[in-house]
Amino acid sequence: MSHELAKAYDPSQIEDRWAQYWVDEHLFDVPGSASGSKAAGAATQAAVPPQKVFTMLLPPPNVTGRLHMGHMLNQTEMDILTRWHRMRGELANWVPGTDHAGIATQMMVERQLASEKTSRHALGREAFVDRVWQWRAHYGGAILDQMKRLGASVDWSREYFTMDEGLSIAVKEAFVRLHEQGLIYRGAYIVNWCPSCQTAVSDVEVVHEEQQGKLYVIRYNVVGPGDRLTGETITIATTRPETMPGDVAVAVHPDDERYTRFHLMSVVEPVTGRVIPIVTDTWVSRDFGTGAVKITPAHDPNDFELGKRHLLPQINVMDETAHMNAAAGAYTGLDRFVARKQIIAELEARGLLVEIKEHTNSVGRCERSRDIIEPRLSTQWFIKIQPLAEKAIAAVEEGHIRFTPDQYKKTYFEWMRNIHDWCISRQLWWGHRIPAWHCDVCHGVTVARETPAQCSHCGTTELKQETDVLDTWFSSGLLPMSVFGWPQHTPDLDRFYPTQLLVTGFDILFFWVARMIMFGCHFMLDEPMADGTPRRLADAVPFREVYIHALVRDADRQKMSKTKGNVIDPIDTIRKFGTDATRFTLAAMASPGTDIAFNEERTEGYRAFANKIWNAARFLFMQVDRAAEAGIVVAPATLPPAPVVTEQDTLDARWIVSRLNSTAANVHHALEDYRFDEAASFIYQFFWGDFCDWYLEIVKIRLDFTSDGDLEARRSALTTLLGVFEAALRLLSPFMPFLTEELWHAFYDGKPALKSIALTRYPSAVSPVDEAAESAMTQLQGLIVALRDLRRAAGVPEKEAVPAQVRSSEATAALLRANSDILERLARISHLTFVESFADGAVLRTTPEFDAAIIFEKQIDPVAERERLTKELARLEKEQASAERQLGNEAFLGKAPVAVVDGLRKRAAELQQLVPKTRAAIEGLR
Repeated sequence: MSHELAKAYDPSQIEDRWAQYWVDEHLFDVPGSASGSKAAGAATQAAVPPQKVFTMLLPPPNVTGRLHMGHMLNQTEMDILTRWHRMRGELANWVPGTDHAGIATQMMVERQLASEKTSRHALGREAFVDRVWQWRAHYGGAILDQMKRLGASVDWSREYFTMDEGLSIAVKEAFVRLHEQGLIYRGAYIVNWCPSCQTAVSDVEVVHEEQQGKLYVIRYNVVGPGDRLTGETITIATTRPETMPGDVAVAVHPDDERYTRFHLMSVVEPVTGRVIPIVTDTWVSRDFGTGAVKITPAHDPNDFELGKRHLLPQINVMDETAHMNAAAGAYTGLDRFVARKQIIAELEARGLLVEIKEHTNSVGRCERSRDIIEPRLSTQWFIKIQPLAEKAIAAVEEGHIRFTPDQYKKTYFEWMRNIHDWCISRQLWWGHRIPAWHCDVCHGVTVARETPAQCSHCGTTELKQETDVLDTWFSSGLLPMSVFGWPQHTPDLDRFYPTQLLVTGFDILFFWVARMIMFGCHFMLDEPMADGTPRRLADAVPFREVYIHALVRDADRQKMSKTKGNVIDPIDTIRKFGTDATRFTLAAMASPGTDIAFNEERTEGYRAFANKIWNAARFLFMQVDRAAEAGIVVAPATLPPAPVVTEQDTLDARWIVSRLNSTAANVHHALEDYRFDEAASFIYQFFWGDFCDWYLEIVKIRLDFTSDGDLEARRSALTTLLGVFEAALRLLSPFMPFLTEELWHAFYDGKPALKSIALTRYPSAVSPVDEAAESAMTQLQGLIVALRDLRRAAGVPEKEAVPAQVRSSEATAALLRANSDILERLARISHLTFVESFADGAVLRTTPEFDAAIIFEKQIDPVAERERLTKELARLEKEQASAERQLGNEAFLGKAPVAVVDGLRKRAAELQQLVPKTRAAIEGLR
C-alpha cells in the first residue's frame, strides 16, 4: 500500500491532476454514437449490455459565460447525482454543451469591433459571422474549461454547441415541419423591441421594474361635423407622449354618458394636427383615468387589438434605435425621451398640457441590455403555441413529468395556461437563419429545408433568404432530441430519450424547460419506440423529472449582485479552500425549495473535514505498516466488496459496520428525494463522528502492537478498519471526488483494479442494521461522555487516570464490564466500580441507563454544582412539558411522521427517569 501522502492536505496539489486524468482517460464516455451531437446519426450505436440508463443534459451555459455560484451549485448537484447513479451500476450519460447565445454573443463581438473603430455593418453579414466563429473558437470554451477543472463527470465526447451542423439540421427540420403544419406564421404585430440590441425579444426576456414616472394629462380639441372645432376638449392621460404622432383615434366606452355627445365626432391630434376619429369600444374602462384613451396601434399591444377591430391605420413613429422617424414630423431624428421633453414643452406653450402627475408604473427592460423596452409594430415570425402547450400541460397533469419542489408545477400550469404565441424571429446576424426565402417578383415566401432553386408560388429564381435568425431558445428547446440525432431515428435516440432528469434554476423554467416539454411532446409523438410501436405521450416527454434548485445568496441572505458588491466568485473560493470543500458546502446547504446563504466559514469547516479524512488515511497506512512488521498482512485487493462481521466480532466492529450500512441507506433515500443537505449531513456525521472520533480511537486498542495479543484478532480488526475506510471513501466520492480519488489510489498502492473510484460500486445496506450493537455502543458512548464531563468539572489533569463508579442495571453493567478496555482508554479511567449508592455530595451524571461519578480528591464546589444541576432540571422539565403537550395533541399525532412520533415517545420515557434523578442529585448536595 502506498504511503506517499503529504503530512498536510493541500487540494491544489491533487485537484488539477485528477481533473486532467479523468478527461484524458475518457473515464465518463458512454458507449454509443459519441459524435451524434455533432452530426445527426453520424455513427452507429455500439453494442452495450442491458443496463439501466441515467441520462441528463447540462443546462447549456452561454458561450460568452464564466462560472458563477449558480453554475457551481447546479453542476455540483448534477455531478453528485451522475456519480451516484454511475456507482449504482447504471449507464450514466451526462451530456455537456454550450448555447450560441444570439444576442449576448453578437453584443460581445460588436463591442470588440467598436474598440477597433469598425462595425458589423462595415464588415457585412458573412464576414461578421466568420468573426463571431473566430471569437467563439478563442473565448467560447471558457466555462466548459472551468467545468473540466471542477471535475464534472460529463461525457466530453458528446459535447455539443447549439450551432453545430447536426443541431442546425434539427432546427431547420423543426421550423419547416411547424410551418407545414400551419403552426408557424408571419405577420405584423406588436413585439417587445430592444433599441440597444435592435431586435425583438420574448415576454420572458423582459424584466419588469417599478419606477417613479410621470403621467401627462393633455387636452385633445373636439371636431364636429364639417371638421369644425366645437370648442370642447377631451382630456387624456398618457405616460408616453412621444407616441402621440402615432395616434389614430381616441376611444371611449359606448355607455359612458360623459362622452355620448361625442360619438361619431373626431379630435385633433395635438402634435401633428391630424384629425382622428372618436371610437367606442367596451374594452375602455370608464373608471380608469378620464375614461378616454388615445389609440396608438403601432406602439401598444392593447391599442393594436382595438385598432384591428375598428380597421384603424397603424403609424409607426420610431425606428429600430427608438429615434423618431419621418412619421414624427418635426421631431424626426430625436431620441424618444428627448422627443418626449420637447413635445411636453410645446403642449404646455399651447395651453394643451393640463398637468403632470407623479406616477408609479412598471417599466419593462431588456434582460440583456437593461434598456427600456419599446412596444413596436414589427413584422415577425410566430409559433401558434396553444396546440403545443396543450400537450405539454397534459404531460405534467398526467404525471409523466414530476417537479421537485412540487410547488413549481402550479407555477408551470399558470404560465402555460395563459401563454401567448411565441415570437421566434430575431433581428440579428448571429444564430440560425430562418429557412425562408422571399420572392422579389410575387412577394411570396418559400419555406424549405434546403435553398430552393425557384419560388414555390411563381417559379421565379429571384429569391432572397430571410435576414432574421431564430430565437436562441428555439434551438435549445430541441436539445433533448437533437443531441441524440433527431430528426433521424438513431440508436442513441432510442437508448437515451427521454432523459431521466433535468436539474436547473427557476429563472429558465419558461425560457427553456417549458419549451423543451412543448417541442418534445409535439415532435417525438411522431417517432416510434425502439421496437416500432407508437410512442405514447409518457415517452415523448424530454425528461421524467425536473429538479429546480435554490438560489445562492450571500451570508446575509441577500441576492448577489455586482451593484451590491456581494458577489462571491467560486473560483476565488476554490483557490482558498479547494473544489471539494466548496462542493460539499453547496451540497450541505442545498435543501429543495430553500435558498442557500453561502458562507465561507462553512467552507473553511469542510476544508477541515477533508483534512480530517486525510489524517485518518495517514493513520490507517501507519497501522498497515506496523501490522506488516508484526507479520499481519491484509491485501486491499482481497477485501470483500463490503465489510462483513459476525456476532463473534467485537462490539466496535459490529457497530461501525452497522453505522456504515445505515448511513449508506440514509444517503440513498436522501439523494432519491434530492435532499443533498441531508445526504451530506449523514456522510459528515459518519466520517467525522462515528469513524474518526470514535472508531479510530477504539481500533488503536485492537491494533496495539506494543503488547502481546491474538494475531487473528488484530488481523480481523485491521480487515474491518480497511474495509470500512474504503467503503467510506466510496460513500463520500460523489461529494468530494478529488480527495477520495487520491486516497483510494493510495489505498491500492496506485494499482487498483479499476481506473477510478468513480467506476466502483456505491455502498449499500448489504446487511440489516445491527440495532443491538448500535444500542450498546450508544450506552458505552454515553458513559464515556459523562465521565469526560465529570473529569473536566473536577479539573482532573488530562493524562491522569482516575477511578469511576457506576450505578446501573445488571444488563448495562455486563455491557460495561465486557468493554472496560474501551472505557478505560477513552474516558481515562483507572478502574470501574459498580455501586448501589453514592457518597453524599458526590458529583453525578445521570442518564436513563446509568448514573456515574468519578473519585478525585479535588473538592467540587457544591454550590456551583447545585446551581448547574438546577439549571439542568429546569431544562429537562421544560422539555418534558413540551413532549407531553405534543403527545397529547391528536392533530400533531395525525400529521407528524411515524419516526418523529416514535422518537418523541422514546424521549418522553427517558425524561420520566431523568427528571427525578436530577432532583435527587440536587437534594444530595444540600
